[in-house]
Amino acid sequence: MALDPERAAELFAGLGPVRCRRMFGGTGVYSGDVMFALEARDTLYLKSDATTDAAFDAEGCEPFSYETGGGRRVITSYRLIPARLLDDPDDLAPWAERALAVARRVKLRKR
Repeated sequence: MALDPERAAELFAGLGPVRCRRMFGGTGVYSGDVMFALEARDTLYLKSDATTDAAFDAEGCEPFSYETGGGRRVITSYRLIPARLLDDPDDLAPWAERALAVARRVKLRKR
C-alpha cells in the first residue's frame, strides 16, 4: 500500500485533517504535530502502547521492526493495522482515534 496524502485523508477522515511526511524510506501520518501512523514497506501501522496492545494481539498484528546497520533488531511501538480495516474508514476510525490518543500521551510525557 503506497500511502499518499489523498489516501491518508480518506482512511483517517474521522480524525479531521491529516498530513503525510516522508521519513526513513516510509511515510509518517500526522494529526497536528503528532505522528500516529506509519507506512513502511507498503504496510500501514498504528501507534500502540500497553493500553492498546491487547487489541492488536487479538488480531494477530505484529509490531513494526527493522534491523540496524549493526544487525540489531529494533521493535517499535507501531503495530500492523488489521487488514479488514483498510477497506472501511468507519471501522478504522476507533483504532485510529486510540492510536492518536497514544501518540498524544507519549508526546506529553516527553515534555
